[in-house]
Amino acid sequence: MKRILMIATGGTIASKSSETGLKPLITSDELLRYVPDTREFCQADTLQLINIDSTNMQPCHWLKIAAAIREHYDAYDGFVVCHGTDTMAYTAAALSYLIQNSPKPIVITGAQKPIDLEITDAKTNLTDSLRFASHDKAYGVVIVFDGKVIAGTRGKKERTKSYNAFSSINFPYIATIQEPHVIFYLDDKALLKAPVRFYDSLNPRIALLKLIPSMEAGVLSYLADHYDAVIIESFGVGGLPSYESGDFHKAIQQWTHAGKTVVMTTQVTNEGSNMSIYEVGKTIKQEFGLLEAYDMTLEATVTKLMWILGQTGEPKQIRDMFYRTINRDILYTACNNPGTSY
Repeated sequence: MKRILMIATGGTIASKSSETGLKPLITSDELLRYVPDTREFCQADTLQLINIDSTNMQPCHWLKIAAAIREHYDAYDGFVVCHGTDTMAYTAAALSYLIQNSPKPIVITGAQKPIDLEITDAKTNLTDSLRFASHDKAYGVVIVFDGKVIAGTRGKKERTKSYNAFSSINFPYIATIQEPHVIFYLDDKALLKAPVRFYDSLNPRIALLKLIPSMEAGVLSYLADHYDAVIIESFGVGGLPSYESGDFHKAIQQWTHAGKTVVMTTQVTNEGSNMSIYEVGKTIKQEFGLLEAYDMTLEATVTKLMWILGQTGEPKQIRDMFYRTINRDILYTACNNPGTSY
């Protein structure tokens, strides 16, 4: 029987009503008691790491979760992290970079309703997560939610209330769970060759700028004084406004001349960016050598940059690491540059 460590961090799944609204109050031991049937297929221990609303989740908490998994890695066959849904996709992506090549499954789950309610998705999600973490074919960082298994770098919360809150963006589901069966669509654990590797540093000085029509480029100039990298969410397949003033051109020049990182992505959820299509994207990318997120999710783009800049500030290394496929996070460059997938 597999040994699983369930790590509780708070979130809706562990919340109770209070005078100020729902608040994480249920402990890790209490969570586990709501799913007694899981004793039939795994032996689960619990760890109460933190107990916060996921709105308050920060990079320091991601490092704390990764460190806890590292500390207990040899003693368990798999891990389940109970987490709030609002920033779950960021945490799953961050753990994908902090814990790479893990042959053991690291599952992130949560719920849209607290586990102590009569009608809730929490018991199913937690049971499914423990079941998946106990499966011989499971590995790496994933989200398990509403019977779906999503790569940790591909999850996105697309619904605020419904039980099917999470989708896999630009990548197929790894598996589905139909009690008591786990049905794999991707069965590739045998391809995992490198040993597990843990990282313990992130650079949180990453800014995100969402373009809107008529936005002034001065916002970019302001951000340059406060951040080491900026991700620009552009329109469509990607580009920057080419107003007569040329202010955006000057602002990007300020960033690149300072040796800082600029990444272009798209505000559109599905199908990714391609700055080579339109002049507004192609010319500025060619001139300044901007990085492009292609089919990556925003959550993966943000956390990957935090991880990369936590390891190096050298521009060539940043570029090489950004375009290296990690936990299925980017396919476009892997398809066009064989050998970049890890």
